[in-house]
Amino acid sequence: MKSLTSRSVDLLRKEYPLVETVERFNSFTKRRHDLFGIIDILAVRDNEILMVQTTSKSNMRSRVIKIEDSDALPVLRKAEISIHVHGWYKENNRWRVKIIDLS
Repeated sequence: MKSLTSRSVDLLRKEYPLVETVERFNSFTKRRHDLFGIIDILAVRDNEILMVQTTSKSNMRSRVIKIEDSDALPVLRKAEISIHVHGWYKENNRWRVKIIDLS
């Protein structure tokens, strides 16, 4: 089964020439750590940088709150970096994504 992050990476690669997962795994604590505490994926094209937090649709609200409470958000907005939350869910046996723009 594909992870939600890999689903977002596949989706973004259709429109962005550079897409990379930027969360890292700490083998000591056995936990994943997001870039700036809020970002899973970085995508770049032409004059745009997009940062994405990926989750399930049911968990989107908590991720939005986490990003809005982050000290990194004002800095990223000032740098005009786009920030999205991808919420994945299954509908009629197909994977769908809801996207919230926090830019």
